[in-house]
Amino acid sequence: MSDKRDYYEVLGVEKSASASDLKNSFRRLARKYHPDRSTEPDAEDRFKEIQEAYAVLSDEQKRAHYDRFGHDGPQGSPFGGFGGGGFNINLEDILGGDFFSSFFGGGSRRRASRRGSDILLRHSITLEDVYLGNEQEVVVDLPEACQACEGTGAKDSVLMTCSTCSGQGQVRVRQQVGPFIQEAVQPCQDCGGKGKIAEQPCEACNGQGRELKSSTLRFTVPEGAEHGTRMRMRGKGEPAPQGIGEPGDLFIELEVEPHDWFERSGSDLIMSLPLGFADLLLGTSIELNHLDGKPLVIKVPAHSNSGETIEIRKRGLPRQRGGGRGDVVVLLKLHMPKKVPKSVKKSLDSLRSELGPDDTLSSILDDADERRRS
Repeated sequence: MSDKRDYYEVLGVEKSASASDLKNSFRRLARKYHPDRSTEPDAEDRFKEIQEAYAVLSDEQKRAHYDRFGHDGPQGSPFGGFGGGGFNINLEDILGGDFFSSFFGGGSRRRASRRGSDILLRHSITLEDVYLGNEQEVVVDLPEACQACEGTGAKDSVLMTCSTCSGQGQVRVRQQVGPFIQEAVQPCQDCGGKGKIAEQPCEACNGQGRELKSSTLRFTVPEGAEHGTRMRMRGKGEPAPQGIGEPGDLFIELEVEPHDWFERSGSDLIMSLPLGFADLLLGTSIELNHLDGKPLVIKVPAHSNSGETIEIRKRGLPRQRGGGRGDVVVLLKLHMPKKVPKSVKKSLDSLRSELGPDDTLSSILDDADERRRS
């Protein structure tokens, strides 16, 4: 009796499964357990098992023989059993060229080469820009199609067909895929996947097909934008290779500079406010310049403690979802001076009892000492 798993169980289908069901299941499992893609420890063995099961069940005669006799068919059968190798499956036809192009550089890369590359530009802004959604203006050198050769990179824009790939931009090669030999598609190295070669390079751009030009970019910072927010400017990226196709896009990544006293938590603004003991005890009012240019008034109640917070509603950053604004959260901190004049020390010493813990706290401490002694 064979110890192999049932082929239908391997593919996860019923015995009544149609050819389409078999193919869909095989495609799903092969993508999952392909040795060059899967991180499963037994991926290679599972992949072989899946291939073997599909090779048998996708063939009408072999499937009928398997349904009748199982893995251990009668000796001398025209199929020689199902234990050996030699299964001929065109994985590229079943899984699609895009699957193999991710490993070997297939048709999808060639299609991508018809479009220019994207460009990433990092731009620093202030927290005030985020608060107000200010307009920005940036002068930067960006690549554009060479006017002399119209982006072809060839003198007088004369291109000839690549003889290696016959203008297809890609060539077929044989690749080792696990234990199997598989044909794959790669970009042609001679023409870089373009299918065309310059007969003579353009002198103005040295055959690059592009040149740098100074451009002025204007855009508005989205209110409440996060650090790392990216904005897209379509068609402002690199020109397409040889001037054939659409240019890429320009992405502007915003980098928010640190503020002198504010830190952000989502749409809320957090700040620490150092205060003297007298300010915490007696209370005070402090006015700061806020991000919107209007004064931010912080009213500290009398008998405040270090570590307490004060919330000032709706003076934070704009919310990106749901509208409105966040809050300003002020953390009160006791400021300890590094140097204190002797006269002040004497005054504080005379007030030590008045400024110390009240009788209730002293009683609690005395009770605790009494319990420890007992």
